[in-house]
Amino acid sequence: MFRQTHIRLTLLNSLVFIVLISILGSIIYFYTQNQLYKDVNQSLLDAVNHFENQPQQQPQQKQQKQKQQQLGESGVAPRFIHRDPRILTLVWDRKNNLLAEQNRESDLFIGNEKLIRPKKLDTLEDVDIDNFSFRSLATHIDIPGYGQFTVQVIRNVNSENELLNRLLLIIVVGCGIGVLCAIASGYFLAGRSLVPIKKAWKKQQQFVSDASHELRTPLAVIQAKTDLLFRAPSATIKDKIHDVSTISNESRRLSKLVANLLTLARSDSDQIEMKKQAFRLDELLKELTQHYEEIVSYQGKSIHLDAPESVKFMADKERIHQLIVILLDNAMKYTNEGGEIWLCCQKTSSSIILRVKDNGIGIAEQDIPKIFDRFYQSDKARTEAEGMGLGLSIAKWIIEKHHGKTKVESTLGKGTMIEIIFPRAQKS
Repeated sequence: MFRQTHIRLTLLNSLVFIVLISILGSIIYFYTQNQLYKDVNQSLLDAVNHFENQPQQQPQQKQQKQKQQQLGESGVAPRFIHRDPRILTLVWDRKNNLLAEQNRESDLFIGNEKLIRPKKLDTLEDVDIDNFSFRSLATHIDIPGYGQFTVQVIRNVNSENELLNRLLLIIVVGCGIGVLCAIASGYFLAGRSLVPIKKAWKKQQQFVSDASHELRTPLAVIQAKTDLLFRAPSATIKDKIHDVSTISNESRRLSKLVANLLTLARSDSDQIEMKKQAFRLDELLKELTQHYEEIVSYQGKSIHLDAPESVKFMADKERIHQLIVILLDNAMKYTNEGGEIWLCCQKTSSSIILRVKDNGIGIAEQDIPKIFDRFYQSDKARTEAEGMGLGLSIAKWIIEKHHGKTKVESTLGKGTMIEIIFPRAQKS
C-alpha cells in the first residue's frame, strides 16, 4: 500500500525538480545567448548606421572633404569613429554581383556568393560557409553618379557559437546529474513525508484493534449471561439477580466506552467546539469534592481540597468538569484503602495551576510518557484496577484545547501527582 504511494510521491517530487532544473538551465542558456549576440547585433547596426548616415558625394568632392575633415579648422585631426575590426564590409551591385570587400580580400566568399548574398534588407541573417558561421546585415546606399548599391556588413560568430555549444553541453550534463539527484531527493522526501502518515495509520490500526477488543469483552459477557437466562425460562429475577446485575454493569460499561470512543473520534476531526466562558474554578472543585466525599469515604479513603483563593477561569466549564472527574477517578482507582487524594488549584500572574495528587500505587518511570495514549494501561494498573485506558486520552485532548501543559511526577509505591498549567488569557 505505502510502496505504491512512495513511488508516486517520488515521481511527483522528481518531476517538480526536473521541471525546475530545466527551466533554470533554459534561462541560463537563453540569457547567455542573448547577451553574446547583443554585442554582435549592436556592432552590425552601428556599422550599417555609419554607412547610412555618411553623406554620399562625388569621388573628387569626397576626397577633398576627407582631407578637410582630417585637419579641421583648428588643424587638429578629429577622433575617428570606433568600429569592430572583426566586421567585414561587402558591396553588391544591382545585379547582386559581389564588387569588393573593403577590409581585405578573402577567398572564403569566392564561389559562395549565393550563400552569402543578403536575402532581406535591414534584417539580421545567419549563414554557414565551410564550417564558419556568420551574422550579417545589409542596407541600400545611393552614390551620386554611380547609382544604388547594397552594402553588407558581416561578422564571424564562431567563437560565440562554440561558447554556446560548450554551455549547452555543460547544461545537459548538469541537468542529467540534476535528474539523478532529483530522483534520489524525491525518493528521500517521499519517504520522509510518509513517516507521519505511517505513524497515523499504525496508530489508527492499533486504535481500531484495541477498540474492537474492548467492545468485544462486554458484548461477550452480555451474550453469555443472556444465553444462561434463556436456558432457565422459568427462573425468577431473584434467582438470576447475579446474571442480570452483570448484564446491567457490562451494558453501562459498554455505553461509557462507546461514548468515550465517539468523543475521541469527534475530537480527532475537530467536530467538538469549546464553549468557553468565565466561571469560578475553586467553586467547581468544592462542588466535585462534596460529591466524591461519600464515595471516597465508602472506599476507606479520604479526599482533601486546597483552594484558598478565588480563581476565575475562562474555559469550557463542562469539559473542565469532565477533566477533573477523569483525574479523580484515576486517583481513586489506583489508590489503596486508607489512601489520600489531594485536589488543589492556585493562580499566578499569568497561569492557573490545577493539581491532583494521591499516595497510591504510582507509575513506573518508563510508563509515564505513555499514560495519555489511547487504551494504554501499565501492567501494574491492570493487576490493581479495571479500566479502558481512554480517560486520560480525553483529558489530554481537553488540556490541549485549553492550551495547557501537563507535568506528571510519580514513584512506584508512593503515589502520583498530575499538574496542569493553563494560561489565564484564554480566547472566548
